[in-house]
Amino acid sequence: MLPAATDLVAELGLAGQLVGRTHECDWPPGIEDVPVVTGSGLHTSMGSREISQAVGGAHAGSALYALDAAKLAALRPDVVLTQDLCEVCAVSYRRVTDAVRMMDAGPRVLSLEPRTLAEVLDCLLLLGDVLGVPEVARAKHAELLARLADLRERTRDLPRPRVAAIEWLDPVWPAGHWVPEQIAAAGGEPLLARPGEHTKAIDWAEVTAAAPDVLLLLPCGLPPERTEAELGLLTSRPGWADLPAVRGGQVWILDGPSYFNRPGPRVVRGAEILAHVLHGISTVEPGQARRTSISGGVRNV
Repeated sequence: MLPAATDLVAELGLAGQLVGRTHECDWPPGIEDVPVVTGSGLHTSMGSREISQAVGGAHAGSALYALDAAKLAALRPDVVLTQDLCEVCAVSYRRVTDAVRMMDAGPRVLSLEPRTLAEVLDCLLLLGDVLGVPEVARAKHAELLARLADLRERTRDLPRPRVAAIEWLDPVWPAGHWVPEQIAAAGGEPLLARPGEHTKAIDWAEVTAAAPDVLLLLPCGLPPERTEAELGLLTSRPGWADLPAVRGGQVWILDGPSYFNRPGPRVVRGAEILAHVLHGISTVEPGQARRTSISGGVRNV
């Protein structure tokens, strides 16, 4: 019931045991063959402001998502993975447990609610125990920790640019939870949010006052192409052209759903992508990081 959980299961080598997924689970390749048990109440043509109004209005909370309880029951899962951290991100824990109570043989419901990088990676250990592959989980966990440690070492003595990460464009919403730690691991100084913080919408004046050297745009649930199409929501705001990040050509569009919004193993790759953005360390694949020009154009880097 959570894209990040699907990522975690795949990391453990158990993607072949998935019997159901959400409509937003899009990784790893081949996941499209797994039956979908949820749907969205939001139209794909809606813009950021319209989505925000829907989230706060008629579709507030878990009403954003439809859950096909009958289909879920027919799939007869042994374990259902869900979350209770954010009702805007996925079907809520309450709705899942309500559905499970109606099933003849109730599966185990496990809620994943990490807020920090360490907690995200610890989910691997938890799932490894629950799903019967603890040794695989420990090996994967150690590998991901080693990659983060290597990244921190490579950036330890480098200048630390001041970085603001935005996970929604209208209203402006700073990225919290594990994203500040991703920025720090990549050799930057995170602004606007503290590690583990569950953020809220802020006034644009807070962004201009923070004067970031680098501005990261990684809207929750939106692919880079959608972010690019909505750049005008920021470029039309007062003081945009005066931001140090804009003057220095350091405004970046990132693949939020894959590497920053979801608390899954790919957050480590997200930190590595940021190290490239901030310091030119390592390489990125096309589409993972796009640097915008002041005029609003975008190029892959």
